[in-house]
Amino acid sequence: MTSSRLVRALPAAIAAVLALAGGQAVAAPAPDAAARVVTYDAAGAAEFKDAVTKGAAVWNQSVKNVQLKPVASGQRANLRVVADNGWPRAQVTALGSGTIYFGRQAVDEGHNTVRIAAHEMGHILGLPDVKPGPCSSLMSGASAGTSCTNANPNAAEKAEVEDAFALLEKSSAPTAAYKD
Repeated sequence: MTSSRLVRALPAAIAAVLALAGGQAVAAPAPDAAARVVTYDAAGAAEFKDAVTKGAAVWNQSVKNVQLKPVASGQRANLRVVADNGWPRAQVTALGSGTIYFGRQAVDEGHNTVRIAAHEMGHILGLPDVKPGPCSSLMSGASAGTSCTNANPNAAEKAEVEDAFALLEKSSAPTAAYKD
C-alpha cells in the first residue's frame, strides 16, 4: 500500500476502531504504581542485623505497595533498628517511619529473631498487636509462644498494609489547580 493510500485509509480505520469501542477512546490500563520505599538502618541492630534483613525480605515478598530497603550510605533512613536489653518494641512516628528497639529479653526467653523483626516492622507498616493471637498471625507476637517461628504476615495483615500504603499514595498525590 502506498503512503497516500495509507493516509486516506487511516480515518476509516480510526472510525472503525471507535465504533467497536462504543464511540469512546480506550486507554491502555495504567501500570501498577511504584512501591513506596521505606529505607531502614540496621547499623545499631548489633547481633540482630541478619534477622532484620530477613524480616525485611519477608515483607518485600508479601506486599507490593511498599518495599523495605537498606538505607544508602550518607542518607537518612525512615526506620532505625537498635538493639537493647529490654523487650522488643516499635516507636512509630508516621506510617513507614520510626524506630525499632530489638530487645534481647524476648530472644533470651526463646522467641524467634526473624519473627521479632518482621513483627516490629509490621508496626512500622501500620499494624497493631493482635493479642492473644494464634501463631498464624504475625502480629500476635509473643502471645503465640516461643515455639512459634512463623515470620510471615497472614492474608489480612498483608491486605491491611497494602491498603494503608495505597491510601498513603493517593493522599500524597500532587494536587492540581484548574482555571476556567
